[in-house]
Amino acid sequence: MGLQAYYDNYILVLIFMLLGVALPVVSLTFGRLLRPKNPYAEKITTYESGIQPEGDAQVRYHVAYYIVALEFIIFDVETVFLIPWAVALEHLGWVGLNMMLVFIVILALGIAYSWKKKVLEWS
Repeated sequence: MGLQAYYDNYILVLIFMLLGVALPVVSLTFGRLLRPKNPYAEKITTYESGIQPEGDAQVRYHVAYYIVALEFIIFDVETVFLIPWAVALEHLGWVGLNMMLVFIVILALGIAYSWKKKVLEWS
């Protein structure tokens, strides 16, 4: 394996990078050139179902929805870390067990803090 095989790998990466940029650019450009260009008042309304839209299209959600979603993501990521740790626990030994216990304690402190601040309660 010489220097040529080393450069061949980089050439493949360069080809994939060029394709990754060129394909979306070319498809979006041709799509823009080929689409029909005749917007009229009825066509550019919010809905084309024949019913006139009522009210504003943007709805404001309560911040509690976002906080619950963030906490769900945090604890979902926790399980992503727990599963490989459980598989490799035999090889990690006591050090791995202690590190995971620290990780779980930090997460438990976070949920206790949010519970104390009444973030999880719906009003």
